[in-house]
This record gives sequence, C-alpha cells and structure tokens, in this order.
Amino acid sequence: MDPMGFLAWDNNTYYHPRLLRALPRPCSRVLDVGCGTGVFAGRLARIAEQVDAVDRAPEMIAAARRVVPGNVRCLLGDIAVMPLTADSYDAVTSISALHHMSLPDVLPRLAEALRPGGVLIATALHRADLPRDVLPEILSALTVYGRRGLLLCVPRARRYRRTLDEAGVPMCAPRLTLREIRGEVREILPGARVTRLLQWRYELVWRKPG
Repeated sequence: MDPMGFLAWDNNTYYHPRLLRALPRPCSRVLDVGCGTGVFAGRLARIAEQVDAVDRAPEMIAAARRVVPGNVRCLLGDIAVMPLTADSYDAVTSISALHHMSLPDVLPRLAEALRPGGVLIATALHRADLPRDVLPEILSALTVYGRRGLLLCVPRARRYRRTLDEAGVPMCAPRLTLREIRGEVREILPGARVTRLLQWRYELVWRKPG
C-alpha cells in the first residue's frame, strides 16, 4: 500500500476538461472508448445528446451503469472487433485506454466511425524512451509529489483526488514509446497531433476531413 495513497492524484480526472474543450459544438453523438467506471461518460452526457460508453471489462460496465444518466448507453465489448456504424459520431474520446490496444487495429475503426469533420481526442500512457526521456521522467516524478502537496494546500484541487481501491480495474503497462506511437499514428491518421503530457501520458487529436 502506498503510504501517501490518501493523497493520490487522479490523472484521468485532471485531463477531463482538456478533452471536453476539444469536442465540436454542437455535439450530437459521442463514442467513449474504455469508459471504465463511467465518470467521464457522465460529463460527456452534459454536452452531447447521446453517449455510447464502451468497455471490454464487465465489472467496469456494471459500475458505469450505476452512475451514468439516461442519455448514456453502456456497451460491453472490444472496440477492436465490435460492430461500429460508419460516419455516426461527432466525436470519439478515450482516457487511459489506447495503450491497452493495438493502434493499427483500433484507430482505423474509430476514424471510420467519425462523421466528416468529427474529432478523435484521447489521452493514454507511453513507455519511457531512455535516455532520451530523462528530463520528462524527472518532471513527471516531481509532479507526483507536487500535486500531493497541492491536495493538502488548495481546497479546489481536491476534485482530482482518487481512492486507491482499484480492485478489478484492468491495468496494462504501455508497450510503445512516444516516438513509436507517433510513427504508427502518422501512418494511420495523417495530420493527427500527438503531444507529450506530464505523468507519462500523451494526447492524440485528429479531425476527420470533410
């Protein structure tokens, strides 16, 4: 058990506003890939008319169904193989899930599911590329403890707190470095932007031509 676990920072929640700002307006229908317990799908539901929240873990879908509003449909399935209708979503979102998947298998399917002009916006983890990533690694490590201090000192920051009871939450160490991710994304989604974020994460943004 992490002795400082009670001050753990929820990186997923921290990046929610970033993804929400990238959504097109108006936004009729959104696909949330790897929805987990449904927290972000619930926030999407305040903006979009309909949200399809997908996860391949039955326990995550069960948890999501307990908290999402009525305009969120929770779907159990593997996004790499489940049926998707072409040109049907204004946006596709994903938080901390793409590193569980094969990008060449998944990204073309997500691109096809977007309507022309639709946006794919995702954050996920990448593997450290040492020694190239020494400085980002140090900065990410420093933010872990800096943000824990922020949780103590700034009441507003408590929104990013998380509990450490993550039993049943699927975990997967990232396989690809940021360089490898950029190489794969460049081949699959020309014009996509892959940006390094702190906390060993990256952001992928792509707008479908149309």
